[in-house]
Amino acid sequence: MPATRHLPTSESEDLLALAREIAAKELAPRVADAERTGTFPRDVFATLGRAGLLTLPYPEEFGGGAQPYEIYLQALEEIGAVWASVGVGVSVHALSCFPVFAFGSGEQRARLLPGMLSGEQLGAYCLSEAHAGSDPAAMRAKAVRDGDSYVLNGAKAWTTHGGKADFYTVMARTSDEGSRGISCFYVPADTPGLEFDQPEDKMGLMGSTTATVRLVDARIPAGHLIGAEGQGLSIALAGLDAGRLGIAAVATGLSQGALDHAVAYAKEREAFGKAIIDHQGLAFVLADMAAAVESSRATYLSAARLKDAGRPYGREASIAKLVATDNAMKVTTDAVQVLGGAGYTRDFPVERFMREAKVMQIFEGTNQIQRLVISRHLAR
Repeated sequence: MPATRHLPTSESEDLLALAREIAAKELAPRVADAERTGTFPRDVFATLGRAGLLTLPYPEEFGGGAQPYEIYLQALEEIGAVWASVGVGVSVHALSCFPVFAFGSGEQRARLLPGMLSGEQLGAYCLSEAHAGSDPAAMRAKAVRDGDSYVLNGAKAWTTHGGKADFYTVMARTSDEGSRGISCFYVPADTPGLEFDQPEDKMGLMGSTTATVRLVDARIPAGHLIGAEGQGLSIALAGLDAGRLGIAAVATGLSQGALDHAVAYAKEREAFGKAIIDHQGLAFVLADMAAAVESSRATYLSAARLKDAGRPYGREASIAKLVATDNAMKVTTDAVQVLGGAGYTRDFPVERFMREAKVMQIFEGTNQIQRLVISRHLAR
């Protein structure tokens, strides 16, 4: 864990202590086996919900924790440091709730948010398609109005919690007007015509189920449209800025976990008559790892404080996602190197950390897309 955190209130200190305690007692004993067997820990999200940790940044009136993003992200980092799959799942769930909270009607918010924010329901976010990942405006999934319903058809790829979630936030095309023809829908998991492919056989994050969601004449009430027709892409992009901060926090936690394991090993392992941490060549590697972790944390917290102040933070969110996930790849790779041959075995978790870090450079917008976003801000 980090040596120090600057927290604004005693309540926030208690929340982070609670997150750390649950991660140590509830997550740590299960993570290795679940990741090895690809077991999805659905009950963990209920545990986090009951503890008030699942949806910290949402208002109390809907069952949220009313915490600033600065605190929510640090709690998410504590979870990600122990079990990255769960950290990613919490971030995706928060993203799945965002459209109803930010763009839903008063009736929709009152009806849907309490279940979403309590941990009783787990969400999934359906934006990408096989041919439309970095370019979501190229999506082909369609929603056609039919009386008091919409009928949805298409396939949404790379869906975290696909086949496991209780509701799906789905972006689908309601007209052929390019980026202005996409709308956002709330789709319950029991909707007839909602089908799921076999989960992806991934390199890492095996405890997080990822699957293609198929919509085959899936009929939902017209009242499940979130916002206005044609508003879907702007809703999606607004949520992605916050989602990128969530992934930056999880990636920072992953880096911190890798650093902690590497330091512990380096203190115990001896070579040439002394602990390997006392050899300058390796000690400097650990120092660089620590600097990377601290810079990742500072970068996401800087963006979060802008968000909490109600100021624009899109560029800063992209910078945080880019820095934290690139650093996670470097730190976890170095952790394997510190452990040497032991690091390349599954007897130690650092090889898993390295595999988990790779995808963080890819999802929630590849790091190439983050560089594109940042450079466009500079051009303006």
